Amino acid sequence: MLFRLVRPVRRKHSRVPYFVQRVPADVRARLKEDLRLDVPLGERTHTLVLKAGRPDVRLSLRATDPSEVKKRQAAVAAYLETVWQALRQDEPVRLMHRQAVALAGELYRAWANHEESERPTGLEHDPEFLFPDEHIKKRGSDGASVVTPWRRVEVLRIEPAEWEAIRASLARLNRPRDLNDWAASTGGSQRWLDPTDPAELEKLFGPLLDRLLRSKGILSVDQPSRDMALAELRTALRDAFEHRQHNSEGDYAPDPKAARFPMFDAPRAARPVLAPAVSLKELMDAWWKEAKATGRKPSTHESYSRTLATFADFLGHDDASRVSRDDVIRFKDHRLASINKRNGRPISPRTVKDTDLAGLKSVLGWARANGKIVSNPAEGVSLQKLRPRLPRRGFTETEAKAILSAASKVTPGREHSETLAAKRWVPWLLAYTGARVGEVAQLRKVDVKRIGEHWTLTITPEAGTVKTDKPRTIVLHPHLIDLGFPKFVAGAKDGALFLRVQSGGSVLGPLKALKNRLREFVRDVVSDSTVDPNHGWRHRFKTVCREAGIDAEVRDHIQGHAPRTVGERYGEMPLKAQAVEIAKLPRYEPMRGHTK
Repeated sequence: MLFRLVRPVRRKHSRVPYFVQRVPADVRARLKEDLRLDVPLGERTHTLVLKAGRPDVRLSLRATDPSEVKKRQAAVAAYLETVWQALRQDEPVRLMHRQAVALAGELYRAWANHEESERPTGLEHDPEFLFPDEHIKKRGSDGASVVTPWRRVEVLRIEPAEWEAIRASLARLNRPRDLNDWAASTGGSQRWLDPTDPAELEKLFGPLLDRLLRSKGILSVDQPSRDMALAELRTALRDAFEHRQHNSEGDYAPDPKAARFPMFDAPRAARPVLAPAVSLKELMDAWWKEAKATGRKPSTHESYSRTLATFADFLGHDDASRVSRDDVIRFKDHRLASINKRNGRPISPRTVKDTDLAGLKSVLGWARANGKIVSNPAEGVSLQKLRPRLPRRGFTETEAKAILSAASKVTPGREHSETLAAKRWVPWLLAYTGARVGEVAQLRKVDVKRIGEHWTLTITPEAGTVKTDKPRTIVLHPHLIDLGFPKFVAGAKDGALFLRVQSGGSVLGPLKALKNRLREFVRDVVSDSTVDPNHGWRHRFKTVCREAGIDAEVRDHIQGHAPRTVGERYGEMPLKAQAVEIAKLPRYEPMRGHTK
């Protein structure tokens, strides 16, 4: 049976919507005692007690943003479906050892590598167990003072000493001989948990195991399975805290112990309810609809779409509900062994990590959070730590002059007139503006105009795409005027100056093709791979500006870099101020054999 999503309930006099769902009749009949629910809400977990006989589940979604509300509504509904499924069980489930280790692995990944977890889990521990001298007490329902069984730590960084204390305490659980020594050292005032007694481990790890089992649609397991799972939790948490201790000390080397945990494969009696089949393309389209509204770039859409299409071709099907973790790992290995058809070179590990895996994790993670699939099979799949990128450099003066000389000598050939014009003018515009190549390549005739005594060009998202989503107007360098750029614009037809775009079509496809042609054009002149054929101008422009003493605010405005301080965000950037500074840039001349 598939679960049905319902809309959040709006409460009178409140902007925060409520989640309300009726408890299924058959489940309500089976619920004989109160049940503790650990409901996912964004990056946190909300504890809710479902009273026996209660007809519905109600809780605040604790968000007002419509997009976030939608995500939380779907996540809560998906979680409750696993709970209803668990409550429908007639007999305890028996776990295999592999399944017990897999459950422990989920806890390990959440605590040892919380940055890669879909929803970070706060550190929880028993203060009396871990810190005998620091008792944290609260009042029970009968008014008596009791030790809290768990406390949650919601901080970005735990000190190494605390991780060491946690790890050392858990380590003692593996060494029964230490019990007497420890008890003697504390004067016998504290009783250490006995690792040979499952009942003792139940006190510490039982609530965590119950939470994990319910998330898998399992209400209970037989006693041998539970004892085995508790022992695996103990070992996994000890290893996780040891890894986090290394992190807190500045050591982020890959953890070899993380690879030992398999993915959880539910027992036959507790197979999770599957979401309906949904294609990867449909997921991509739905993800983009939301991502676009939140400011993601068209280039990201293009990249992720290509990744999911390639993934579907690799799988031989387009059904996201059939995708497994093994499929993602096999795809990763396949991509690492593939050749880039455009340049004939092996696909780089960085492309696999930052494009392929990032795209799968983002789209499939969104699908899981919105109840479209039951799990994110790409979660936790990664590559070994990559070597840092080599610092990018700008063109040298000799390289810059060589490129501009080649640009000045382009002659008509078999390519479109727009491509010819791009090779002629785009390198010159990049040299004197330090703009991004896509921003210049998508310029329209209307974007170049004379304002008062200054010739200007306006870089705007209306022309295609701008990384900052903010338009900016730039004063042209006098040399561009002398070379005849305004004259070229005046003679051009309306629309894009350097692109041939079909009526009603998008500029993104032609823009990508032109950027590749410009890259090849420059690479024929400057073959050094340590400088990017298009981005090298941005680095050089900044260097030349510093040498010329150009005002930092002006050069950042021209290049579209963010203001460095709040104060720099105030006011406008006058054309007159730009003109004074831009005139300081030295001309790229004499250029032998160039023509106007």
